[in-house]
Amino acid sequence: MNCPSPGAPQGVDVPGRVTPTIDVVLPCLDEAEGLSWLLPRLPAGARAIVVDNGSTDRSVHVARAHDALVVVESVRGFGAACDAGLRAASADVVAFCDADASLDPADLPAVVDPVVRGEADLVLGRRLPSEGAWPWHLRFANRELARRARRRTGLDVHDLGPMRAARRGALLGLDLADRRSGYPLEMLVAAADAGWRVQEVDVPYRPRLGRSKVTGTPLGAWRAVRDMSRVLAS
Repeated sequence: MNCPSPGAPQGVDVPGRVTPTIDVVLPCLDEAEGLSWLLPRLPAGARAIVVDNGSTDRSVHVARAHDALVVVESVRGFGAACDAGLRAASADVVAFCDADASLDPADLPAVVDPVVRGEADLVLGRRLPSEGAWPWHLRFANRELARRARRRTGLDVHDLGPMRAARRGALLGLDLADRRSGYPLEMLVAAADAGWRVQEVDVPYRPRLGRSKVTGTPLGAWRAVRDMSRVLAS
């Protein structure tokens, strides 16, 4: 059994091993329904950081009812919410996950474990969609962006999905600047440029609860692709 380094915080349940506690950043804009399903499913030892990005529903109430740390980010944008959650985190390892119940937090140990073991610096969850989980136009856009990311970085990645994990200090050192939908891709590009070891692991992907505020409309999807294209062009 691998043992943690001296003084490492204890926490997340990974069979046969004691691993550092993790903070899980959950960007949130009107995701009360998703949070109600998701938060009780966090692995033991994982703390939820719900970053409220202007919700008008009961998202904040649900988050607090499940003992999540709530961070308010007034600047709208996925990247702005992720950055606020990262800076509010205190655990050695930080994971990111959507708050819409499309990804099961019970799968987080598979994403976190390679980082904890020192086998990878950044782990991405490669989404395996169930029926109805991923509209064809979004899947096509993701496939094309992943192809361009492979060409730009030289990394063998196939998905730019939101479930991912890395060490907090290293992530802060990347000094990511995008505050919109390009944030996940900027993280990957910056990690590649810094020589990080990047892995993908498969995670199930299910239909989200509620409508996406980023890609739920053709205009939103176009803006997300535009933001990521700007990252690749920079």
